[in-house]
Amino acid sequence: MNKTSKVFFGFFLLLVVFLTYLEATEPEPVNWTPSYMSDDKIPLGSLVFYESWKSTQKWDLEEVGIPPFEKLTDGLKNGTYFFLNNAAAFDTDELDILLNWTSKGNELFVSARNISPALLDTLQLETKVFIPKNDLSSKPELNFKNIALKNEAGFKFTNEFSPLYFEQRDSSNIQVHGLINIQGDEGNKQPNFISARFGEGTIYLHSTPEAFSNYFLLSQQNYEYAEKILAYINKRNPVFLDNYYKAGKSFYASPLYLLLSQNQLKWAYYFLLAGCILFIVFEGKRKQRAIPIVNPLKNQSYEYAKTLGDLYLEEKEYAKLISQKINLFLEYIRINYKISTKNIDEEFYILLAAKSGNSIADGKKLFKKIQHFSTKKNAGKTDFLELAEAINNFKSHSNGKSGK
Repeated sequence: MNKTSKVFFGFFLLLVVFLTYLEATEPEPVNWTPSYMSDDKIPLGSLVFYESWKSTQKWDLEEVGIPPFEKLTDGLKNGTYFFLNNAAAFDTDELDILLNWTSKGNELFVSARNISPALLDTLQLETKVFIPKNDLSSKPELNFKNIALKNEAGFKFTNEFSPLYFEQRDSSNIQVHGLINIQGDEGNKQPNFISARFGEGTIYLHSTPEAFSNYFLLSQQNYEYAEKILAYINKRNPVFLDNYYKAGKSFYASPLYLLLSQNQLKWAYYFLLAGCILFIVFEGKRKQRAIPIVNPLKNQSYEYAKTLGDLYLEEKEYAKLISQKINLFLEYIRINYKISTKNIDEEFYILLAAKSGNSIADGKKLFKKIQHFSTKKNAGKTDFLELAEAINNFKSHSNGKSGK
């Protein structure tokens, strides 16, 4: 490595170190991933909600980490199945078994932005986005319809997001418990928390899972909203908290998780990888062995044929030479003219004349000579030369030469 290369490499290394320092010291951006995990401290995690709920002694809570279909198939006692997630997309079989369990006097509670369309169709519902009429603000405000639970000031969000509400196609079986509106649009409140009787049980649907997130519950007195939501659930039976449909993970599968979770260890690991790559690039370039040049194999068909011909001439085996000459000529016809030599008939002579440029009479004359010499037992040198000349004249004419 010359002096110029060393200077360039040193400058590049300093630049990498400087950029790495800037990246390492930059504050991490806020993670707005909607996980709703019970151990997640991010804004849209639900650590505050679940810890507060679990600390209340009067509740019998059980976390479920397997699919609802499997849990219900194994046999589930009476209670409330509680789903809190960004999406709750039940398949047909799973929804059937959930509704069958609910109809036996149990409760199904779902708070999600994306609720299974099959479940909404069952209750004659659909979800729509709340669009403000007066301005572009999308900071929702939540409240209850029940006077005993209603808060005069409302439960307000400090961040903007697109709120959803339920539109009822058949309101005869639907009870509205909670309302949502865009701040400043009091005259257009829409239902976001409803319930419906299903058999002997009850289904609760809630379209604003953000209301159970850390950042909402820690703002003002919003923790009261979650407490009042839970007032609708039967406290006498256990509550099964779903962990299977969470957007996040309750465990970390990567063996590098502990290494990458600490900022200092993470950048030390990145430096190690960068150093290994630079070592391979520069050391490999300096010490790489020369790649030998492998010449392609030569086509020695001509030398082989010449040697074989010389051998036959030396041994004076003209009959074999004639046979080889005929076979090579037939192969020449098959390869160059794409004509089968299996049957030498009138159709063959017509095709040969058309593709070779010779006349039909010339073709018949040549093959008559071939037939004569191929059956001649005591062929001599004169016979071989005569046949070779005839074949060469036929081929030279087909190649556009004057040749007869």
